[in-house]
Amino acid sequence: MKTIGLIGGMSWESTITYYEILNKETVAKLGGFHSSKIMMYNVDFAELEDNMSKGNWDGNAQILTDAAVRLEKAGADFIVIATNTMHKLVPQIEQKISVPILHISDATANAIKRDGYKKIALLGTKFTMTQDFIKDRLVDAGLEVMIPDEADIELVNDVIFNELCLGKVLDSSRKEYQRIISYMKDRGAEGVILGCTEIGMLIKKKDSVLPVYDTTIIHATEAAREALK
Repeated sequence: MKTIGLIGGMSWESTITYYEILNKETVAKLGGFHSSKIMMYNVDFAELEDNMSKGNWDGNAQILTDAAVRLEKAGADFIVIATNTMHKLVPQIEQKISVPILHISDATANAIKRDGYKKIALLGTKFTMTQDFIKDRLVDAGLEVMIPDEADIELVNDVIFNELCLGKVLDSSRKEYQRIISYMKDRGAEGVILGCTEIGMLIKKKDSVLPVYDTTIIHATEAAREALK
């Protein structure tokens, strides 16, 4: 069994889901008293959020690179970054480590393609929806990616940072997300990516008129499978 180097804390609520899935998948595969071999570096999300608000991505690259280097030195066989937005920094982190990073976009694209879908809606932080670090890998995998309009991008982002990352799950916000998903379906989306690891706290399969691809579940499940190869 490989040792997983998990960079968590972005936010800690979604990191709990990663930890749970990693261990449940291992038990499902191996049975008995087995559990995943995980080393976790839990960052202080307040530092990263402050850097994001100031546009200081180099500062965040330094924080996450330090975490990845520490995990590699401790014996991790590969790295899992338990958030979508910080995958923006994967190229910088990869320059400083020799073990691979299991990319969240690749795992998600593979899951969507297995189901035969091509046109997909993407919800996430404003950075994830408007920048290319997630979308480009999805497009390179052969998918067509749709995002909400400008006003709804702001709404989705505000719910993530002002509610979900603080552990608040509000029915009013769920209804807004449902409205946005329905609108994306009307525009031709065949499924929706929950491209922020907190959105799964708010939207489940039963809440969506489109097939749901929760990147937290997909990424953690793929990490468990990789560790068991």
